[in-house]
Amino acid sequence: MKIDDVRRQAFAMPLTSPAFPRGPYRFIQREFFVITYRTDPDALDAMVPEPLQVTEALVNYEFIRMPDSTGFGDYTESGQVIPVQIETQRGVEQGSYVHAMFLNDHPPIAGGRELWGFPKKLASPTLDYEIDTIVGTLDYGKVRVATATMGFKHWVLDPAPILAAIARPAFLLKIIPHVDGTPRICELVRYHMVDVDLKGAWGGPAALELYPHALAPVADLPVLEVKSAVHYIADMTLALGSVEHDYLA
Repeated sequence: MKIDDVRRQAFAMPLTSPAFPRGPYRFIQREFFVITYRTDPDALDAMVPEPLQVTEALVNYEFIRMPDSTGFGDYTESGQVIPVQIETQRGVEQGSYVHAMFLNDHPPIAGGRELWGFPKKLASPTLDYEIDTIVGTLDYGKVRVATATMGFKHWVLDPAPILAAIARPAFLLKIIPHVDGTPRICELVRYHMVDVDLKGAWGGPAALELYPHALAPVADLPVLEVKSAVHYIADMTLALGSVEHDYLA
């Protein structure tokens, strides 16, 4: 293969059989189960990188079923997303910082980390139903890390706040090392979900338990109080991102 061919064809590894296709990526019937809880503000401040700012001591713990996604297949995801704000030339913007993600499918792990910097690790999350209860679990290997429950469709939610939250920017800390082990890329990345078609949204009573684990430390942001829970289904597209801040500049 000639040098020009490499330049033209290369967009992901491995060169001749990339782990994921080119984006953007469309998700059909994407199902969310999200519990918002109050946590330790000092622990939260220690984990959110500047120039992002924590606005409240809140965390969104998410379970997401993705049965139909472009190039990534059928998989489930779980993790923690933190509400934040950032001061830019456009003014103060509200958004979210993706702190931790665990999923059971290699292409979105590879694509998420290499393209945007999603903090994805391999684990075994589930989002399922037990009669009248929505149940989310996260196992790392054979060890339970998180268990969440919610009453199934106890009340219908106003779609406007959910659509507004989905439209806000989200931020990631993308870290790619050099061949000598030093950081080659260390950036705060911005991305958006676009072309959203919300199919329905519901609330209900909810509970969340997090368990300490050395390699899946979601319990480092402890659950002090469950504030709310939402279950919704939507089609949406994960757009490609942009660099908000270069830590190595």
